[in-house]
Amino acid sequence: MFDKSTWIKLPRNVVVGHGVLDDLGDVIGDLAVLGRPLVVTSPTPNRLVGDRVRAQLGDDPATVAVETAGFGAVERVVETAEAEEVTYLVGLGGGKPIDIAKMAADRLGLGFVSVPTAASHDGIVSGRSSIPEGDTRHSVAADPPLAVVADTEVLAAAPWELTTAGCADIVSNYTAVADWKLAHRLQNVHYSEYAGALSRMTAELLVESADSIKQGLEESAWVVVKALVSSGVAMSIAGSSRPASGAEHLFSHRLDRIAPDRAFHGHQVGVGSILVAYLHEGEEGTWRNIRDALATIGAPTTADDLGFDDETVIEALTTAHRIRDRYTILGSGISDAAAREAAVTTGVI
Repeated sequence: MFDKSTWIKLPRNVVVGHGVLDDLGDVIGDLAVLGRPLVVTSPTPNRLVGDRVRAQLGDDPATVAVETAGFGAVERVVETAEAEEVTYLVGLGGGKPIDIAKMAADRLGLGFVSVPTAASHDGIVSGRSSIPEGDTRHSVAADPPLAVVADTEVLAAAPWELTTAGCADIVSNYTAVADWKLAHRLQNVHYSEYAGALSRMTAELLVESADSIKQGLEESAWVVVKALVSSGVAMSIAGSSRPASGAEHLFSHRLDRIAPDRAFHGHQVGVGSILVAYLHEGEEGTWRNIRDALATIGAPTTADDLGFDDETVIEALTTAHRIRDRYTILGSGISDAAAREAAVTTGVI
């Protein structure tokens, strides 16, 4: 008897384009959420567009600005939301405030709206939050946003390194899907053909568009944010982060533990993807395409670009399998010699 079922949670509305920040009030009206909102933001986006957002949220929106990410910040947002008796949250900013708002909303049982001001990661639409705590980064399941409002004019004005980090995060879907397929074949891990194909296609489209992704060009922000949305949707379809997180993410998380806050997460997984693609396919693989696309958009492709010495990269690659119980090409670990060959051959070190 067939008894398979699934429950896919997706944003109700995704609004992307020039000037759409001024449509936020209409988007929220279409959601039919009532009551008082809490804007969760950080200092820079609050200064740049906070008033523009609050002007569309009724007479008395509450605001909490978080400067550092972590579970303490989530607790602060939860406490503020309860004290202010809000009925929904708006995450305004880059990865930090959106992930914090997402997790706090999940804790409170409230909906939230995602308003990214930087195209830096696929968390703007996904059902997962990435929360750092000490030298560890936790990936926590949470409901995706009710809606996403991504203004390409705002995104194009963000620091370029945030956009290249978002690009690298998307490109890493190549190796994440390869690891997912491997885990399916060798460990019978559930694999979704639809989610895997969407995630891989998103990475391919960005690699093919690398020549046209340029600093200050609003059309580039359009391409990148649409790819981030697709990546987040793939995770929602899969019900896990598998379509966008494999050995390259384990490598990045290990770098965070060895030397925290040295480089952007997206940049670290981009370099990790070069290494992991080589491990999957060797000289005949796609690692050159990944490396060349990252170089074209100005994202890091070497340890030196990231600010790490060679030995730190080797240590991270040989110990990344310990980060979590997720089967990848790293298996139960690779040797120092194998890691060094991959890093030297690909030019990472």
